[in-house]
Amino acid sequence: MNREEFIRYTEETYSVTHDHPFSDDNCTAVFRHSQNRKWFALVMTIPQNKLGIDGDELVSVVNLKCDPDMKYSFIDGVGIFPAYHMSKRHWITAILDGRVEDDKLKWLLDVSYDLTGIKRKNAVK
Repeated sequence: MNREEFIRYTEETYSVTHDHPFSDDNCTAVFRHSQNRKWFALVMTIPQNKLGIDGDELVSVVNLKCDPDMKYSFIDGVGIFPAYHMSKRHWITAILDGRVEDDKLKWLLDVSYDLTGIKRKNAVK
């Protein structure tokens, strides 16, 4: 899945639109919950060397929230990395160029959406 496909899929699946959180950057796109405005996905274009990959080529990536106990099972140094520019404990970065299987990327997006959503309190019995 590339950047445009990811943006379209996210908007259609979660009935949200992206916005640009930085006034001087129209390339970075953030997806927020409509109820609590928390970010669940941040799409950016960065030099691949920021992820530890040799070279200065620009790549599109998405930051997604992930359970700290699960994230190391996904980080592979090929398509999924410790988060760029966010908490490496709670976030991961995935490259949006087909390196990560679409189903895995969609599942990680679901996880991020759930982790950042409004927390529901258990009903008292």
